[in-house]
Amino acid sequence: MSPSRRTFLQQSTRAVTGAALSSVLPSVAWGAARRRVSPSDQLNFAIIGANGMGWSDARSILKIDGMNCVALADVDRGVLASRAKDLAGMGKRTPALHEDYRRLLDDRALDAVIVATPDHWHCLATVDALSAGKHVYVEKPIANTIEECRVMQAATRRYGRVVQVGQWQRSGPHYAKAIEYVRSGALGRIRVVKVWAYQGWMKPVAVRADGAAPDGVNYDRWLGPAPLRPFNPNRFHFNFRWFWDYAGGLMTDWGVHELDIALYAMNATAPKSVVATGGKFAYPDDASETPDTLQTVFEYDGFTMLWEHATGIDGGPYGRTEGIAFIGNNGTLVVNRGGWEVLPEWVTEGGTRKAKVEAVPLQANRGDILDLHTRNFVEAIRRNDPSILACGIDTGSVAAINAQMGNIAFKTGRKVHWDPSAHQFRDDASANALIQARYREGYALPKV
Repeated sequence: MSPSRRTFLQQSTRAVTGAALSSVLPSVAWGAARRRVSPSDQLNFAIIGANGMGWSDARSILKIDGMNCVALADVDRGVLASRAKDLAGMGKRTPALHEDYRRLLDDRALDAVIVATPDHWHCLATVDALSAGKHVYVEKPIANTIEECRVMQAATRRYGRVVQVGQWQRSGPHYAKAIEYVRSGALGRIRVVKVWAYQGWMKPVAVRADGAAPDGVNYDRWLGPAPLRPFNPNRFHFNFRWFWDYAGGLMTDWGVHELDIALYAMNATAPKSVVATGGKFAYPDDASETPDTLQTVFEYDGFTMLWEHATGIDGGPYGRTEGIAFIGNNGTLVVNRGGWEVLPEWVTEGGTRKAKVEAVPLQANRGDILDLHTRNFVEAIRRNDPSILACGIDTGSVAAINAQMGNIAFKTGRKVHWDPSAHQFRDDASANALIQARYREGYALPKV
């Protein structure tokens, strides 16, 4: 092993650097901290959208001593009943149950909320919670439009609460070590970053007829600011992701996780241009709207980033279903949730083939990164210090806005050019129209 590589790996093992992890490993060992939770450190939280990731986030937070789930809000009474039963089975107190999340925000004893609704509700629920004085853990992507992202950033600044975004890869120690290596310069000039999600488990969404909403579901409330339309089971619960009214498909669902790490490592925020191509090539006749196959090229100063996604296929680049590859003149670093490694470029000198950079074997991920992320959120609340967040609202907005740009390029069918000073696309009225949030009658974009 070369001295430089040995030094790098030793230093990485001793100290995980970067803002992403500086706060998730507090100076006091967690075990000791758990034994010293005082009454003043007891925190009450609620879940807004208790299905799926809302419940995963809550279970993670409940591993932390002093955290109490006191209320649940969901438009589906079946979900409320199921989660109340789950909490009882964990030996937790019986929570207050609400169909309308605004009722739980009236509780002055409530400190924080998890916002895990469909994407089209994230902005309203987050701003309502902040204006009520609550801290917020909001699922990714933070919003369904660029305009909503900006409103959420403004609200966080105005109300001064702690807001963590659920892009939990930011709290992964092995991601921080990979980012440190990327920034070390060992890879040489990085000209291309590949980012992808190949999801073989995703099968066609069978076409189903419209009908009545299930008993116990307030469907009008579920729609919220989205356009009014008849209930269809394909557009409800998990599959809402594949319909433009509520979300942005894999580009925003998986893309924000991967784009976040890629852009952070490269110290980039906004692209100069974006172009996208793809469509419903795998399942052209299924019920979903968003593309099942997509390639998007983002141009930044000095490098390009390629996003790829495909449903029904697991054979992604470098043999991984998801990941990020930083491709430099000396080698390529590949990282995903399983770990990271460096693949060298080779050169022949004097008849001898030599590696331009020493290979780094797989540095595996160990531990539950979501637990690190929720601990970081709680620590920031207890310290009253948003600056230690692994993924605050401004951080989360970078990935969300870039992903939304990718979808806008796809929808327009042409290359779009970003003007960072004007915060809009250059000379492109139709692309700029897609930046805006369009709420149906009875709902209004929050004014902050």
